[in-house]
Amino acid sequence: MSNTLSFDYLQDLDARFRAGLAALPSARDNRAITWSGVGFRIGKQHCVTAMDDIAEVLTEPAATRLPGVKPWVRGVANVRGRLLPLVDLSAFLGEQGAQDQRQRRVLVIEKGEIYLGLIVDDVFGMQHFNAETFRLDGELQVAAIANYVQGSYEHAKRQWVVFRPVQLIEDDNFYTVAA
Repeated sequence: MSNTLSFDYLQDLDARFRAGLAALPSARDNRAITWSGVGFRIGKQHCVTAMDDIAEVLTEPAATRLPGVKPWVRGVANVRGRLLPLVDLSAFLGEQGAQDQRQRRVLVIEKGEIYLGLIVDDVFGMQHFNAETFRLDGELQVAAIANYVQGSYEHAKRQWVVFRPVQLIEDDNFYTVAA
């Protein structure tokens, strides 16, 4: 095949492709901008956190208690050969935890040197929110969570506060674990 014939063929192919592309609707025109995260519950408060903030979600593993620590520190668990400190987030915030222990899950946080398991009352999996429903303020069901929240989303007539684990692990009170 000659170079001229090949170039003409490619130009024809390009023209047909562009003609077909113009007939398609723009994906941007048909989709609302969304934000997604992992939904969970602390007491009566529905929360969501960014996927980047959670390394994994586990069922609550058996833990070895640590002497001389506050009651919200549940101990350490061996997770695939690594010691995972477990913190009951409801108890830390002064809330009554879930009655049904089978619903409780552990959100594993892994940021640099921090490897930590936050025990929450329930996990609802991936939640998707229309970005237009984001608000910087909102009513909190659990007042003690205010320092770790950065806005909220509205979905299915329910408010989901955006929980920021980074703000929790930067809080000096969180590291005061001695009883």
